[in-house]
Amino acid sequence: MKTMNKIPVWGEPVDQDALLQIANCAKDQTVAGAALMADHHVGYSMPIGGVVAYRESVSPSGVGYDIACGNKAVLTDMPAKEARRKIARIMDDVFEKISFGIGRKNEEYVPTLTPGGARVDHELFDDPAWKIKPMAQFKELARTQLGTVGSGNHYVDIFIDENNRVWVGVHFGSRGFGHKVASHFMKEGGGADGMFVDPVVFSEKSNLGIDYLEGMRLAGIYAYAGRDWVCQRVVKILGANVLEEVHNHHNFAWKENHNGEDLWVVRKGATPAFPGQKGFVGGSMGDISVILEGVESPEAVLSFYSTVHGAGRVMSRTQAAGKMRKGKREGGKVTREMMDKWVKEAGVVLRGAGTDESPHYYKRLPKVLEHHAASVRVLHTLRPIGVAMAGDGEFDPYRD
Repeated sequence: MKTMNKIPVWGEPVDQDALLQIANCAKDQTVAGAALMADHHVGYSMPIGGVVAYRESVSPSGVGYDIACGNKAVLTDMPAKEARRKIARIMDDVFEKISFGIGRKNEEYVPTLTPGGARVDHELFDDPAWKIKPMAQFKELARTQLGTVGSGNHYVDIFIDENNRVWVGVHFGSRGFGHKVASHFMKEGGGADGMFVDPVVFSEKSNLGIDYLEGMRLAGIYAYAGRDWVCQRVVKILGANVLEEVHNHHNFAWKENHNGEDLWVVRKGATPAFPGQKGFVGGSMGDISVILEGVESPEAVLSFYSTVHGAGRVMSRTQAAGKMRKGKREGGKVTREMMDKWVKEAGVVLRGAGTDESPHYYKRLPKVLEHHAASVRVLHTLRPIGVAMAGDGEFDPYRD
């Protein structure tokens, strides 16, 4: 860890553009402190891997477009030998039963079953926050998309851990609902277009701040429900039972007390890691993932008890994806053959995924975690045997 522009920064090499972004966020007069995790890279206004603590204020551009994006991992009782033997068929079923991609409805959508038309219903739709504008106008969209995964680096994985146990892991957020809520409040707050722009910041006592915090809270409940549903559906495909669950956001703002002061801590692409708190952190499709927990240390304090949410990119998704021409993607440096070779050598059965998500474009998670060794402890190492993601052509620049 080093201090740059009075901000603690983890990881090597330091992305100077990400550092510029977090330093710009820290200039706001309401900011009590900031930090940059080892998986950092450029995001919209605030970098991925950024942590900013605000006094009586919150930043919707800090939380980002994919409100409450997060990870969930569940330990199952499926025998590892059986999972390995059936993995090709399992991944076929996952890719068929779970909806991947932008704007998708849950494939188990039936127009006549609920007022919103979704078979997948949840008590969250009775929350009074749905009466607040703009949440009310997005409620039916949210109903139909509950339990869908999305695009970009969002996934469903099957893992085997060091004890030869089978885990299911997922990564996605509040889908189109969260994106529309974020877009609305950033526009209302005068947010500018572009990546290197000043963040939108609301007082927690302003009308916009009060409504945004309710919208963010609702998106958080919605994201948790979606990840719960997908994990349950995949466990059903496995014919297994759940033994343990680890679940956490990484695009959210939490009201926390640090050094005796109540602060809104915004973590964009950063995972809460208080002492003893467990988290699931995913690597790329050809790398390990981990279950970890926070430990007390001076570095933990400096990070506002935060850690990485993944391995972090070495090239932006826009650069990696290249351009679409005549229905084919051109300009990326990694070919499909190169990506397939990597995941095959890693022993992974892959369904979907564009080359912009190739492991070539990500840092290696064990190396990234070394930078946070003073503040987190790895409990379990998960090796993927199956990965499912949205297919090539499903591109969304706002996914982290």
